Amino acid sequence: MTTHNSDHETEKESLRKGSIGVLGIVFFVVAAAAPLAGMTGAAPVAIVLGSGSGTPGAYLLVGLVLLLFSVGYAAMSHRVTNAGAFFAYVGRGLGTNMGVGSAFVSMVAYLAVQWCIYGFFGAVMAGQMSAKYGLDIPWYSWAFIALVIATVLSLLRVDVGAKVLGTFMLAEMAALIITSLAVLVDGGPEGWNLGASFSPSSIFAGGLLGTAGIAFAFAFASFIGFEATAIYGEETKDPKRAVPRATYFAVGAITSVFVLVTFAMITAMGSSEAVNKTVEWSSVDGVPLANPANVLITVASTFVGPWLGTIMGWLILSSLFAAVVAFQNSASRYLFAMSRGGVLPPALAKVNSRGAPQNAAIVTSALAVIVILYFQLNALDPILNLFYWLSATAVIAIVLVEILVSIAVIAFFAKNKVDENVFVRLIAPVLAAIGLAFGQYLLMSRFSLLAGTVAPDIDPTVTPWAQNLTGTVLLVVPFAALLLGYLIGLVRKEKDEAIKDLVG
Repeated sequence: MTTHNSDHETEKESLRKGSIGVLGIVFFVVAAAAPLAGMTGAAPVAIVLGSGSGTPGAYLLVGLVLLLFSVGYAAMSHRVTNAGAFFAYVGRGLGTNMGVGSAFVSMVAYLAVQWCIYGFFGAVMAGQMSAKYGLDIPWYSWAFIALVIATVLSLLRVDVGAKVLGTFMLAEMAALIITSLAVLVDGGPEGWNLGASFSPSSIFAGGLLGTAGIAFAFAFASFIGFEATAIYGEETKDPKRAVPRATYFAVGAITSVFVLVTFAMITAMGSSEAVNKTVEWSSVDGVPLANPANVLITVASTFVGPWLGTIMGWLILSSLFAAVVAFQNSASRYLFAMSRGGVLPPALAKVNSRGAPQNAAIVTSALAVIVILYFQLNALDPILNLFYWLSATAVIAIVLVEILVSIAVIAFFAKNKVDENVFVRLIAPVLAAIGLAFGQYLLMSRFSLLAGTVAPDIDPTVTPWAQNLTGTVLLVVPFAALLLGYLIGLVRKEKDEAIKDLVG
């Protein structure tokens, strides 16, 4: 009951066991969350359009909701070890049909977020190389270079990728922590103001249906990637211990860094001037938030030195590349697990001599090539279109699956007699499901802001649910994927023994 294995599985369909430990998993999932990219991209938007000085509190509360989610998630990892993590958990708790449905949603999420990061990375790299070295190389060329490297790493032993990500992650975390400590030691123009950042009146200023809801939406978006710990369960030395430890450590580390850095940013600008300074430092040709990364870079340059600001500009690129590698691995393992479970063609379940999901990795990369070419050939912007459109869709998809997992945890422990206490099997997943469901409402109601798909003549900061046709289609995609997967599960569960492995 606790293993993914079934009679039909062969060595060619087995990932290399014992090849990665707790720290390796943490490197993958923290890299996927891309803390530096999140703090330079989402945080300034949350400050200006959302809770202002109360933004650190929003990140803290979202982190607590995800910590509650992690309780049941980690408990399931003791009993189910499967590279398909999400859909294996949902399948065990809510049945095969919902398991397959959640598999398709997860696939949408991990593929979409990988594709969108290629756009962001390519655009930032092209801008950096043009500004500093006069090299006018188009964004898609840099995206393809990153794609090739990420593909090669995904075909090697999983611990090789973990070491690469560890190097990048430690560098960006060091830059974030050094900057934050320098600001907090200095105190900024107004000193520390914990009340302005963490009091309920500050966090919920503007109401959950107003500006506070916008802050929470962007905070939820910043955490995408932390949930991938269980994906590597089959490849760990001791999955029943490694996955829970990695999950708690990753959530704690990401939350701590996000709260610390956003509080430092607010302190550096002064809580009373945080919004105005963020607008000023992020503006290009009078357009606010046109260059949100400049806010943190300015803070680093001012409180540490221009040298760190310069380094941070390059570390943003390494953060994005690390995220690409992390999601390349996550996406390929989902395709692999879905193939092994009888949902996708069996060829995708093949692994190479290094224990990597070879065919799934190649297909993942091939799909990325098609997406990059589509956006380039149609003259769509790599950030405004590719990144914002698909990242918003990915966030909706991930939170949807997290809600299903929380419900599945409750159902699983209700059906199976286990020794878990009531907090683990009921209270924590119930609270997580409620918090995630409300978070999903906020994300969906502010989808136009996340995706940049605002309806004509509408102020999205005032009017929720207002978006154009593109936004509506993108918003529906995760739910359409859930329905499609559910129907496939309904049709195939009686015909394919492999798919029954989802329900044990």
